[in-house]
Amino acid sequence: MKLKALCLSTTVALGMGTSAMAADIVIGIPNWPSVNAVGNILKVVIEDNLGLEVEIQNGANPIVFEAMDTGSMHIHPEVWIPNQQNLHNTYVEEKKTVLRGGGDGVEAFTAMCVPTKFAEENGITSIDDLTDPSVAALFDSDGDGKGEIWIGATGWASTNIERIRAKSYGYQETLELLEIDDTLAYANLDAAIKADKGWVGVCYTPHYMWTLYDVTPLDEPPHDPERWNITQPTDDPNWLDVSSADVHWPSAYLYPYFSASLEDEYPAVAGLLKGLDLDPDTVSAMTYEIAIKGVDPADFAKAWVADNEERVLDWLAN
Repeated sequence: MKLKALCLSTTVALGMGTSAMAADIVIGIPNWPSVNAVGNILKVVIEDNLGLEVEIQNGANPIVFEAMDTGSMHIHPEVWIPNQQNLHNTYVEEKKTVLRGGGDGVEAFTAMCVPTKFAEENGITSIDDLTDPSVAALFDSDGDGKGEIWIGATGWASTNIERIRAKSYGYQETLELLEIDDTLAYANLDAAIKADKGWVGVCYTPHYMWTLYDVTPLDEPPHDPERWNITQPTDDPNWLDVSSADVHWPSAYLYPYFSASLEDEYPAVAGLLKGLDLDPDTVSAMTYEIAIKGVDPADFAKAWVADNEERVLDWLAN
């Protein structure tokens, strides 16, 4: 059964009459591959099956949440919790202008990783090893005498948390903290592995890197909520000074978030987002297609929706 044939009738159920086509759904997309993939998939599903025009706009997490609060954007396809817990607290719990979809979410994992062969050759096993200047120097790629560690891209909430972790563990004193896009960071990883040189940085699932590279997460103390005290820059200008986190990341979960106004204005879209159901392997495969194979996100989304009709039907059934 074709999705269009089943779902065109829901345009009437949206409650917008002939004005539906004049109204946009705006999807905000930050700068990482999986959110781009899911955002474009949602665009295809909404346009082809719910009769609405959808626009995609780029924006960092705080910008997208602020826009969902005012209604100038409607969907954030992939929010990492607890990474963006402060935004959840502000807009979902306090203001109640944003809602969370996606059921139980997609489970994710975050750590600091080193290429396995390099780690074994140099006896690097623990995140505490990074505070040793002689170990840190092994990650010097530019010859300035100080090693580098990739902590994430500018604009990621997790990057701020990694800066807090670097302060808490003490390796901000021995390593330069790099904020660069993940495509460049993993290109550096690729070059380091081929040259049998040092690289250390953020590793997380879901992500294509686990398909391409043999890397080892560094040992850390297990997560302890009492020692995980995170304040983001949006909440306190002294966020770094008042924060501490010298334990492993907690398990994270990925969810779509959306403007609460959708429940009244476009209930079928809200239902779609509540029914969205993905898994880590699927999302990792999406990132591989876009980031490694270079498939255009819009083209990828059209093909993925066509190949996953039954799954999309389940999303639309809510």
